[in-house]
Amino acid sequence: MHIATKFNLVLITIMSIALVGAGYFSYNLLQKNAKREVIDHAGMMMETALAIRGYTVSEVRPLLTEQMQHTFLPQSVPAYAATQSFETLRKNPQHKEYSYKEATLNPTNPNNRTTDWEDDIIRAFRNDKDKKQIQTVRNTARGQLLHLARPIQIKKESCLQCHGRPEEAPETMLALYNSRTNGFGWKLDEVVGAQIVTVPISVPHGAANKTFINFMLILVSIFVFIFITLNILLRRIIIKPIIQMAKQANDVSMGKMSSPEFKESGKDELSTLGASFNRMRRSLHKAIRMIEDNNTRKH
Repeated sequence: MHIATKFNLVLITIMSIALVGAGYFSYNLLQKNAKREVIDHAGMMMETALAIRGYTVSEVRPLLTEQMQHTFLPQSVPAYAATQSFETLRKNPQHKEYSYKEATLNPTNPNNRTTDWEDDIIRAFRNDKDKKQIQTVRNTARGQLLHLARPIQIKKESCLQCHGRPEEAPETMLALYNSRTNGFGWKLDEVVGAQIVTVPISVPHGAANKTFINFMLILVSIFVFIFITLNILLRRIIIKPIIQMAKQANDVSMGKMSSPEFKESGKDELSTLGASFNRMRRSLHKAIRMIEDNNTRKH
């Protein structure tokens, strides 16, 4: 087996191991970063919803107090304000998979009624009152979706004014929703629902996969360049001088002393070997001439 073949086998083995290792670690890192990005987006959306709710209570509702005596305005409800804000966001095609919902077991607004999987989240909060947040991943026809949920717990008695007993609720609200059963019977400290933010996983994971593919293509290109460069240098610096030296050694062994000496250049190991070979060749040539001269004198 030639030196170049042995060298390339070792080089290919090392590069393959390095490529697999780099691919494994980079893929895991990119996927972790994508997951962290999804969670960060969900957390930001949740905090935004809380900010909208707070703004509605402190800034909007006081301005509507007089109108509320004649007509109930949903815009004064924090949950309505937060939900409508995100519905506006969803009109952008890039954000249509993002959503916010205040899922409730017994809501005033039928649009907030829970689905089966939302029931499971609320049940988990009701079974463990110390649980502050739940994070789940659900497979859907649209791909994987991450859900970040926080409990809706009645902590203020003022909330019971609209959701306690129907006869105590504002007449304008009863007239708007035309129901004395939906959204009533809530109790203080009771978990009645969950704020649920939904964020698609496919978008950041798709970006991570694309980045991974581009990274691996660049890495393979770099390895191919290194492979070709090392082979060129190996042939010029090592293999070519060795072939030349082997040819001269073969000529000398056949008695062909007319072949040119090995060109010595530099102070590396091959140059040292070439210089030693040239000295051996000259010494051998002198020895052969001395033998020939002695034979000539005898005759």
